[in-house]
Amino acid sequence: MGHTILRGGRVLDIAAGTAEPADILIEDDTIREIGPPGCPAPAGAVEISAARRLLHPGLVNAHTHGHGNLAKGMGDRWPLELLLSAAPWITGNRTAEDKYLSTQLGAVEMVMKGCTACYDLSFEWPLPTTEGLSLAGKAYADVGMRAVIAPMVADRSFYEAIPGLMDALPRPLQGRVAELRLPPAEATIAAIREALRSWSFDGDQVRPAVAPTIPHHCSDAFILGCANLAREFDVPLHSHVAESKVQAITGVRVYGRTQTAHLDRLGVLGPHFTVAHGVWLDEDDMTRLGDHGASVAHNPGSNMRLGSGLADTRAMLERRINLGIGTDGANCADNQNMYEAMRLASFVSKVQGPDWRRWMTTREAGLAATEGSARALGFGDRIGRLAPGDKADIVMLDLDHPNWLPFNDPVNQLVHTEDGTAVASVMIGGRLVVDNRRLLTVDLYRLRDRVAAARERLAAANADNRRLYEALEPVVGSYCPGLAYSPYHVHRYGGRAGN
Repeated sequence: MGHTILRGGRVLDIAAGTAEPADILIEDDTIREIGPPGCPAPAGAVEISAARRLLHPGLVNAHTHGHGNLAKGMGDRWPLELLLSAAPWITGNRTAEDKYLSTQLGAVEMVMKGCTACYDLSFEWPLPTTEGLSLAGKAYADVGMRAVIAPMVADRSFYEAIPGLMDALPRPLQGRVAELRLPPAEATIAAIREALRSWSFDGDQVRPAVAPTIPHHCSDAFILGCANLAREFDVPLHSHVAESKVQAITGVRVYGRTQTAHLDRLGVLGPHFTVAHGVWLDEDDMTRLGDHGASVAHNPGSNMRLGSGLADTRAMLERRINLGIGTDGANCADNQNMYEAMRLASFVSKVQGPDWRRWMTTREAGLAATEGSARALGFGDRIGRLAPGDKADIVMLDLDHPNWLPFNDPVNQLVHTEDGTAVASVMIGGRLVVDNRRLLTVDLYRLRDRVAAARERLAAANADNRRLYEALEPVVGSYCPGLAYSPYHVHRYGGRAGN
C-alpha cells in the first residue's frame, strides 16, 4: 500500500480533550507519525485532504449480533425474555446466504456510522457451523471492517433454563418448545473446535472467540468446555451476565449465588472474559470482575429498549473493570449507531442520582467506545487510539456539518452532539472504506434488493414460528415479569416498579 498522508485535519485526543491541527503519516496499514501541519512525507506518498475534518479513532462496538440485522424493528414492547421467545420467528429458517447478508448489512451500517471494529456474537440453529462462521467472517472482510466473531452457544433452551417456566406452559406448548431443545454439549463443543481449527481469516482483521450465551442456559460442564476451547485456541470468552432482573433472580435460584460468583467459582473469569450488559451486577460481582481484569460491554440502548434497567458504570469503573460500549443486536436495539450508544451511556449515568460527580464524563464515554471496547475485543494493543504504531482506523467528521457548528469542545460534541450524520470518510487499516459519504466496498442498491427479497421469503418461512410466539407471549409475558417482581438486593430500574 505504501505511504498515505492525511493533511489539514484536527486530530482528536479523547483522553486529553484536545483536537489540534496535525497531519497523519500512514505506512501501509499503520500510523507512523502524527506531526505538525505540513510535515514531510516520503516521495510518492498519496495525499488526502482532511481540511475541515475532525479525525477520531474508529469506534469499536463491544457487543452486537450479526444475525439480528434482518430482524430490526420486528418487535416493540419486548423484555429480554419475550425477545428470546421470539427468536425462532425473527431469526429462524436462515439460509447460508441469509447469514452472510444479515452480517454484511450490520457491517455496512456500522462503518457508515464511524464504527471500524465489533464483537459479534453470532447465532446459528441448532449449532454453529464452520460454513456459517466463515460466511460471517467473509461479510466483515468484504466490507473492510474488523471483527471478533463468537458463536453464541448453549446446551439448555430458554424454557429449560428458567425454573418453573416449562411447567407454566400449557401442555400443547410444552410439546412445541420441546422441539427447541439444543444438541448435546459434546456436539456443540466439537462444532466450535472444528470452526476454530479451520479458521482462515487474517487475525488482524477477523478473529474468532467463544460465547456461552447466558450462564444458566449452559451446564457447568458446557461452560468449562467453552473455557477450555478458549484456552486451547487462545481466544476470548463472552457471555450475557446479569442482563435482566430475571437472569439475576434465576442465577441465585439455580446456583445459590450470583451468576458472576458462580463463574468465578468455575474459574473462567480473567482478562479474556467479557460480560455483556452486567445491569444487575452487585458490588461484589464488580469487584470480582475488576480483580480478574475482565471487561463489561455496556449496552445502554438495548438495556432500556428491553426494559432491563440502568447499569451502574461509575461503580464498574471504580472497581477497575475495563468498560466497553456496544449497540447490541439490531433485533433488540434496532440500529448499529455507536455515536448513539456513547450518548446514551453518558445520559444513563446522569439519571441515577443527583451527585453529578458520579456521572460518567464524556471523556470516559469516548474512551469506553474506543480503547475500552478494543481491549474487550483483544485488539487493545493496535486499535482504539490515534498514535504512532497503531492501525490506521480513522474516522473523518465534517466540521462544516451543523453538528459541529460552533466548534466548542471536541469530546463533549463527539459524545453528546454527533449522531453519525457528519461522518464524511472512514479509513480502516489505511484503506478508505467510506469516501465523502460514499461506501466503496459494497453496492448499496444491490444490498437493498437482496435484503428486500430475504425479508419477503423469511416472513413466509417463519409464519408458523410467529404463530408459536403469539401463543407463548401471554405465558412468558406473565411468568417472567412475575419473577422480576421478586426481591433482589440491588435496584437497577428507572422507576420503583419491580423493586
